[in-house]
Amino acid sequence: MKITVIGAGHVGATTAHLLVQKALAEDVVLVDVLEGIPQGKALDMYESTPVEGADVRVVGSNGYEETAGSDIVILTAGVARKPGMSRDDLMTTNRGIVKECTERAVAASPKSILIVVANPLDVMTYVAMKTSGFDRHRVFGMAGVLDASRFRSFIAMELNVSVEDVNAFVLGGHGDSMVPLVRYSTVAGIPITELMSKEAVERLVKRTRDGGIEIVNFLKTGSAYYAPAASTIQMVDAIVKNKHRILPCAALLQGEYGVKDTVVGVPVKLGRKGIEEFIQIKLNDDEKAALHKSAAGVRSNIEKLGL
Repeated sequence: MKITVIGAGHVGATTAHLLVQKALAEDVVLVDVLEGIPQGKALDMYESTPVEGADVRVVGSNGYEETAGSDIVILTAGVARKPGMSRDDLMTTNRGIVKECTERAVAASPKSILIVVANPLDVMTYVAMKTSGFDRHRVFGMAGVLDASRFRSFIAMELNVSVEDVNAFVLGGHGDSMVPLVRYSTVAGIPITELMSKEAVERLVKRTRDGGIEIVNFLKTGSAYYAPAASTIQMVDAIVKNKHRILPCAALLQGEYGVKDTVVGVPVKLGRKGIEEFIQIKLNDDEKAALHKSAAGVRSNIEKLGL
């Protein structure tokens, strides 16, 4: 496997480092427009491989020649959020960045799978798909894994239990309208509604929706990167190892859940070829309405960009 990470900022560099640590590829290429940054970080990572025991070739570049023939391309490039900004505030700026990066990456690696991490995640995934011309099974975004991980973390903190025993699903757009599925959220198979009050559940749902901005407000000059990188790696691991894992990802729906031509988070089966199957779970009327509302918000932003 050859994997390219576009964007050598916090998310991109952390993702590349985890790829190296876990030896998920024989070749990792880190690309950024800033001269010296990807080269320096890549060299630093490569110098860690003897300690990690990972035979991974790591290269940094300002161009795309080194990325040729990549099996997976991870798009993290873009402007990060600052306090007071919503993910949608980044839309116009990051559209241009994602479009250019996609064009250059696809020209070098026409058979690759694209994983989008740039915000606003759902719209940028749509931009990458339209720009690449790839089938929807080969272009999808990292969002649901991160949102579910945050929800799981907050549940574990609330109940003082191991995170390993907590399972949760979050659907919809990666933003304020995301849909944490409380009915499908459990601790060791026990529904969380049996373990905490309705008020506690609602508080954790709200905290999950605000999970990104909570970290932005702490950092002041940047946004989250450890959890986003780890979430991306879980998706890559499922693809590289052909695990057929069911994970929530931002994907283009064409009729599933009653949503068409819009990217939103839904459970999918991930394997060597990307999305192998769209999993349609039964939603009650409230959940379905919330998902459609979330999808409408994404659709509105897509239309604002004239896509």
